[in-house]
Amino acid sequence: MAKGLQGFLWAMLLLFCAIQELGSWAMHTAVEGPGLGEPGDPALLAGGRVKRGWVWNQFFVVEEYTGTEPLYVGKIHSDSDEGDGSIKYTISGEGAGTIFLIDEITGDIHATERLDREQKTFYTLRAQARDRQTDQLLEPESEFIIKVQDINDSEPRFLEGPYIGSVAELSPVGTSVMQVMASDADDPTYGSSARVVYSVLEGEQHFTVDSKTGVIRTAVADLDRETQDRYEVVIRATDMAGQLGGLSGSTTVTIVVTDVNDNPPRFPQKMYQFSIVETAPVGTAIGRVKAEDSDVGENTDMTYQVKDEEGVEMFKVTTDSNTQEAVITVQKPLDYESKKVHTVVVEALNKFVDPRFVDLGTFRDQTIVRVSVLDVDEPPEFRPPSNLMEVQEDAHVGSVVGVVTALDPDTANHPVRYAIDRSTDAERIFDIDAKTGAIVTGKVLDRETAGWHNITVLAMEADNHSQVSRASLRIRILDVNDNPPELATPYEAAVCEDAKPGQLIQTISVVDRDEPQSGHRFYFTLAPEATNNHHFSLLDIQDNTAAVHTQRVGFNRQEQDVYLLPILVVDSGPPALSSTGTLTIRVCGCDSSGAIQSCNSTAYVVSATLSPGALIALLVCVLILVVLVLLILTLKRHQKSHLTSEDDEDMRDNVIKYNDEGGGEQDTEAYDMSALRSLYDFSEIKAGDGGGGPGEGAPGRNPSSELHALPQWVQSPDLDFSVFRDYICRKVEQADEDLSVPPYDSFQTYAFEGSDSPVPSLSSINTWSSGSEQDFSYLGGWGPRFRQLAALYAGRRADEDSEDS
Repeated sequence: MAKGLQGFLWAMLLLFCAIQELGSWAMHTAVEGPGLGEPGDPALLAGGRVKRGWVWNQFFVVEEYTGTEPLYVGKIHSDSDEGDGSIKYTISGEGAGTIFLIDEITGDIHATERLDREQKTFYTLRAQARDRQTDQLLEPESEFIIKVQDINDSEPRFLEGPYIGSVAELSPVGTSVMQVMASDADDPTYGSSARVVYSVLEGEQHFTVDSKTGVIRTAVADLDRETQDRYEVVIRATDMAGQLGGLSGSTTVTIVVTDVNDNPPRFPQKMYQFSIVETAPVGTAIGRVKAEDSDVGENTDMTYQVKDEEGVEMFKVTTDSNTQEAVITVQKPLDYESKKVHTVVVEALNKFVDPRFVDLGTFRDQTIVRVSVLDVDEPPEFRPPSNLMEVQEDAHVGSVVGVVTALDPDTANHPVRYAIDRSTDAERIFDIDAKTGAIVTGKVLDRETAGWHNITVLAMEADNHSQVSRASLRIRILDVNDNPPELATPYEAAVCEDAKPGQLIQTISVVDRDEPQSGHRFYFTLAPEATNNHHFSLLDIQDNTAAVHTQRVGFNRQEQDVYLLPILVVDSGPPALSSTGTLTIRVCGCDSSGAIQSCNSTAYVVSATLSPGALIALLVCVLILVVLVLLILTLKRHQKSHLTSEDDEDMRDNVIKYNDEGGGEQDTEAYDMSALRSLYDFSEIKAGDGGGGPGEGAPGRNPSSELHALPQWVQSPDLDFSVFRDYICRKVEQADEDLSVPPYDSFQTYAFEGSDSPVPSLSSINTWSSGSEQDFSYLGGWGPRFRQLAALYAGRRADEDSEDS
């Protein structure tokens, strides 16, 4: 029964849907397939029979069918079907054999699965009618559509959420906030399933929504951000145009209330108190105050200002842009003794004022700031603060330049002592009285050396030198005429030999190191020693310059080629000072155009006598030359006497003793003596008399016997001494030509001797006679130079005799 009732209901629903779609789709009682009834088609015409066709209605199937039996969709039928079962119906296409099944005999189509229009709205299939026995196509294949009928099974959805909007506070009623839109997946062309309307579920006290467009608007005009800065509004969307049974969906919209400048600044306190020491420098921060503002952002930006006249003069208020605080700083130096407490009125006002809310009240506020000045021990203060003094450069040492005054600003009024910072007056040009502050000169002043002096004066408390004040003092040295004028440069002029009288030769000017207040005025004239001059004239031009002109016709270089013209220059004083300068004038040869060709340089003084300065300079030069000559002669005499004394003392008899001694002839280990023996053949030649020393022999003793008493070298006849001979001769020539050699002969010993030497060898190496057979007593008669040598050999002989005995 339940299944039958359910099938009946679905059948009625299909009937209702079919009736509703009559206006949209026409019912076809005989629908021809594609190409049906075309002339000459062999499949359609056989033996001239009449054209046949398909017979069916438009197919619909309701979505979301939940029955257990297949849902009947419709029936396809050929007008050639006589109901005997000879025709077989088949379908192909979308869902054929799976979703849609057909009865081959009756042509009834059923849907076996649950369909969803939101996924697929229609299915396209093709129908065929064949002969069951021959499987021959009786009707041409025809295409048909099964449309899925919509039902209200999808609720509206807000796809663009979450929604966040904003509206300014105090906005008028009906101000648009934002728009929300919901989407319904149902068929908008069928019924009211997709017709959505909007409503407010939560927040309707403050906001409304347009039911058709979804535009949210304000419902009240007193939205206050400072009270509530955001609202959560729930908007509902319902399909079926809001009718009963429609589906709905909702979303939450966050509405932020933005700020406007509707609140003025307000100081939390009506009075603030700060304190600061009186020595605080200008710009020192005293304290900070801040006015509160309930607004946010730029609406809280403020500016502060001082309103009272006293506060504007003493203090300054600036705004900290980061914290929006008023920073109070010192603008003028504070003085506890003058005023102990200052009262400042500070005003705060908004930087950006909205004219729409001016009627809400004034957007500014004021507060009182009391500043207490704290007393400290301050250093003395200079009064008055003048820092310029003047003094004449000819003032005597100890003259008063000026007086500085400093007072202790504290209530105790301690006595003050003065001093000069010597780092600014290292030369001690000035001094100061420690008690009175009088500045006096300590040295002679010279404006031309230093026209200004900058010194620092110290003032300190008498009992507390740590409290020191400094004052810079500028002292100007006033000029006194104490420097004579001088020619600007050592002027030199040239005059042609054919010069004419009155021809300008040179224009001269002067310089003066002084600076008179009325300016310089110089006077020019020829010096007294040039009064007899008839060659040149001097003209004072009255502008601190003078001109020199020729006074005769032509000059002769052969007679005189240089003239020295002394010029006397006098300043205007007082007192008037003068000096004499010399203009050198050279006579030169010139061409026809007056261009100088050549000049001589022999000087001729115009005046007959030299000036005292020139004479002194000349005498000094002569004196210096005399001193230099005497000094040179003295040095040479001293050097000569020194060399003579050295020659007298040098006896050439010094014996140098070394600590190390050789092994003698018997020492054959350290040196190979065979090399020497192989080069020379030594022989012993004895003296004929074999007597004693020179004292024992007769006065007429033969010197040759004395020489041959010593062992000598015997030269081998095949040795060549030319190399050594050339070397010795070259050294002798160098010694003879060298003037720096001392004035005495020197005796040099060489390792080898040449041939034909008249002096036999004194060497005792490899002698043929033993030491006992030699007699060296004759060395004593050779003079003082051989005295030590004779003593050595005599001592050795005595030792040998003692050993033999």
